[in-house]
Amino acid sequence: MVEKNIDQSRIEQFGSLEFIARQVVEGFITGLHKSPLHGFSVEFAEHRLYNTGESVKHVDWKLFGRTDKLFVKRFEEETNLRCQLVIDNSSSMYYPFNQDVSISKPNKISFSVYAVAAIMYMLRKQRDAVGLSVFAEKLETHTPCKSTLTHHKLIYNKLEELLSPISTELRRKTSAAEALHLIAESIHKRSLIVIFSDMFENTSKTEDMFQALQHLKYNKHEVILFHVTDKSRELDFEFENRPYKFIDVENSKELKINPSEVRENYINSVKSFEKELKTKCGQYKIDFIEADINLGFNQILYPYLKKREKLY
Repeated sequence: MVEKNIDQSRIEQFGSLEFIARQVVEGFITGLHKSPLHGFSVEFAEHRLYNTGESVKHVDWKLFGRTDKLFVKRFEEETNLRCQLVIDNSSSMYYPFNQDVSISKPNKISFSVYAVAAIMYMLRKQRDAVGLSVFAEKLETHTPCKSTLTHHKLIYNKLEELLSPISTELRRKTSAAEALHLIAESIHKRSLIVIFSDMFENTSKTEDMFQALQHLKYNKHEVILFHVTDKSRELDFEFENRPYKFIDVENSKELKINPSEVRENYINSVKSFEKELKTKCGQYKIDFIEADINLGFNQILYPYLKKREKLY
C-alpha cells in the first residue's frame, strides 16, 4: 500500500499538503515499477508516448531499454491536459466524525483532499493545467485551469482549508446537481473532470443529479466519478449488534435503532442506488470508480493515470 511508503514523522514535521502529495505519488510510482502494471508514462513532463510515423529524433533509447516502450522527450511548448478537480464539501463528506483525522485514518473529505493533492502533483509534473471546484449547497470555489506555480499554490491553500475541522452545527446539504450544471457551463474548453463525492443527494433530486452528469458529457468533457465512501459502515452497514443513535448530518434527523433490525433493507436500498448510479454513468460513458477511504490511494491514482494515457 502507498501509505507504507510515507514517513509519518517527516509529514508531521513539514506539515505541507504538497509534501504529502509528493510522498503519496512517489510511493505509488515506486510500486508501479515493482509491479506487473508498469509501462505507463510515469516519467511525467520529460516524456510522452511515441506516435507511429513521427520522427525518431527525440526517442529516449535508454528509457526504451528499461521499459520496452518508445517514449519521446517532451518539450515545454507542447500542449497537455486540462483537468478540473471537483470536491463535494457537504456535511456527509465529514464522516466519520473523528477528532484525530489523518492521512492514515481519514474521513471522506480528508481522503478526497489528499487524493486531489496527489493528482495535482502528477498534473504539475506533466505540465498540465488544473482547476479546482468545491461545492456543497452551492458552488463555493471555482478556479479556471492554469499551470502556473502561483495557481498551484492557490489551490493547495484552498485544499488546506478543507482539512480544517467542520462544526457539526453547519448542516451543509448536498446540491451536486446544481453545482455540476454550473461547472459544465463554466468550462468552455474540453477537459478531464474528476469528481470526488459520496453522491448522497436528496432522493427527490436524484434524477436532477443524473442530468447534471449527462450535461458534463454533452459538453464533450471526459469525466471520472470517484464514489467516496466508508464502505464497511456506509455500504455494508457493519455495526455491532446493539442500539445506536443515527443522525443525518445534513438535516439533523435522528433515528434510534438496532442495526440488525434494518441492515437487510438498508443494504438493499444502497445497492439499488449504487446500481442505478453505475448504470447511468455507463450510459453517459463516465468512468465510475468506487473509492473506499480505508483502501489507500492506489485505487485513485491508477485509474487517473490509465485515463490520462488513453487521452494523451
